[in-house]
Amino acid sequence: MKVTIDADICQGQGRCFSIAPNLFGFDELGNGVVIGDGILTNETLDQARLAQSNCPEHAIFIEEDR
Repeated sequence: MKVTIDADICQGQGRCFSIAPNLFGFDELGNGVVIGDGILTNETLDQARLAQSNCPEHAIFIEEDR
C-alpha cells in the first residue's frame, strides 16, 4: 500500500503532519507532502488512515497494492 497527497487539493491545514509526522511533512508553502516513497507498513497504515479521515480537503489517498 502507498499513501499520496494530491497537491492540487491540499490547502495546508496541517492535520496530516500533526497526526503522523513520520509519514507527512510540509513544503515551502505549508502544504502537506509525503515523506519518502509513501510505502506503508502494517505499523504505518493505521496512522495513514487516521490522517486520511481527518483531512478536511480529502487530499490524502491510500492506494491498494495491485
